[in-house]
This record gives sequence, C-alpha cells and structure tokens, in this order.
Amino acid sequence: MSRPETAISLRQMLDYSREAVGMMQGQVRADLDTDRKLNLALIRLLEILGEAANRVPPSDRFRYPQIPWPQLIGLRNRLIHGYDHVDFDILWQIVTQDLPGLTRELDEIVSALSSS
Repeated sequence: MSRPETAISLRQMLDYSREAVGMMQGQVRADLDTDRKLNLALIRLLEILGEAANRVPPSDRFRYPQIPWPQLIGLRNRLIHGYDHVDFDILWQIVTQDLPGLTRELDEIVSALSSS
C-alpha cells in the first residue's frame, strides 16, 4: 500500500471511530441491550475500523506505535467471526473508554499527514 492509501485508511479509522463515539453520546449501557439498531451499528463501525487498521501495512503501523494495531485488528476478527457471542459490556467499554483516546491519536496523525 502506498502512502496515500495509508492516509486513506487512517482517515477511515478516524471517521468510524468518531462516528462510534458520537453514537454513544447520551446513551447508557442498557441501551445496547434494548436498541438493536444501536448495537448493530456499533458492531459494524468497529468491524470497519479494524478492517481499515488491517489495511495499513506493518511498516506504516511501526511509525505509529501509539495505535493499538493488534487489538483493533483482533477486535474486527472477533466481531466478524464471533458475531453470535458479542459481549456488550466489552463493547460498551471499548466505545466509551478506549475509542475517545484512539480518536484523539488518529486526529493528530491525520492532521499531521494532511499538513505535510
């Protein structure tokens, strides 16, 4: 993958991360149990986030050690292949506690790439 393609994948990661965090604004944990559209949308956003992470070549991943590459790619694989055993407590934690920091990191990276 060339540098422009890496930038596209990083931008996709940022966009989907932001969207997932935004969907949780005003939500509570119980909403994942009762709102089927919400939990399906979040799962799909995290799948795409992990797929975009997987498209970033290892040489470029090495440049950004602050991004938890193995965890993002592993999450994607777990959601795709373990679709019938998604733990909504873990999903809640990822979206409310982990993604805001990831979003900030990705924003810094994408901003730096855009200005270079």
